[in-house]
Amino acid sequence: MAAADGEGAQKERGMLGDRLGRLFTHMHPPGAPYTNAYVAEEISGDAEAYGGVRLTEQYLSMLRNGKRTNPSPEVLRALAKFFGVPVGYLLGDLSKPQAERVEEEVRFLAAMRDQRVRAIALRSVGLPPEVQDSLTTIITQFRRQMDLPADLPDQGGEVRDR
Repeated sequence: MAAADGEGAQKERGMLGDRLGRLFTHMHPPGAPYTNAYVAEEISGDAEAYGGVRLTEQYLSMLRNGKRTNPSPEVLRALAKFFGVPVGYLLGDLSKPQAERVEEEVRFLAAMRDQRVRAIALRSVGLPPEVQDSLTTIITQFRRQMDLPADLPDQGGEVRDR
């Protein structure tokens, strides 16, 4: 039983660290990802926005690598607010579909930092739905030709294959 408990604790450590890692990797303005120092300074330096949470670069690093696994609810709320995700995402309290939706939004925002992707998306705004569907079909065909996954999420969050 102890081994199972240890595995569960290890999994929980990894989940928070993995989620933080994805946020650091994908949720940043164009350019380089945020550093632990930057995030800690931003949160600690804005008591009004982040509820007076004090966060150090070292503690944030330990959360990301799983050496610290039980941050206070205030720290989790501050991190969630900074990255613009529900606190339940960091807690692991979201249902699987909800967590997948948050992760898809994170991937979407990361993709939209690419100027060429953004230009394609913006050029399709205002086109009739049937034209947008044709463009989606063309892009899917190109993805298949390049051995990229053809499955793309639709606007409702469900995956469809064209």
